[in-house]
Amino acid sequence: MPINFSSHETNFIPSGKSGLRNWIKNLIITEGYSEGDLSVVFTTDEYLCSLNIKYLGKDYYTDVITFDYKVGVIISGDVFISVERVKENSELYGDGFYFELYRVIAHGILHIIGYNDNDAENRMIMREKEKFYLDKAFLQGLI
Repeated sequence: MPINFSSHETNFIPSGKSGLRNWIKNLIITEGYSEGDLSVVFTTDEYLCSLNIKYLGKDYYTDVITFDYKVGVIISGDVFISVERVKENSELYGDGFYFELYRVIAHGILHIIGYNDNDAENRMIMREKEKFYLDKAFLQGLI
């Protein structure tokens, strides 16, 4: 099953798609799941905010929204990412653009797998998972 990258209302598509695709597959397998149909869509603040309002009832900018279509251990879903938020957050936190991009992608996929960041304990677990997978991406020379 494929992992697809596309853009909506922006021209951004990440460089090194094959390495990114393999990194995502490894994340899914390491978590004990199998790859299904997964779309990563790069978009704008405005479009992501409109999804946030329409589907989550939240009227603010965010960096990632996921739609989970997981069936059993097959990870399928849509991960929508605001390229503008990624850029701004990478500057705010002093991390490189691709570091932040990979963090957000990991975050979205971890949500589909079942991790949450709805309280302090779950946020800590999510951050530890993100760091683990970012370290792998760094060691693979992806970020």
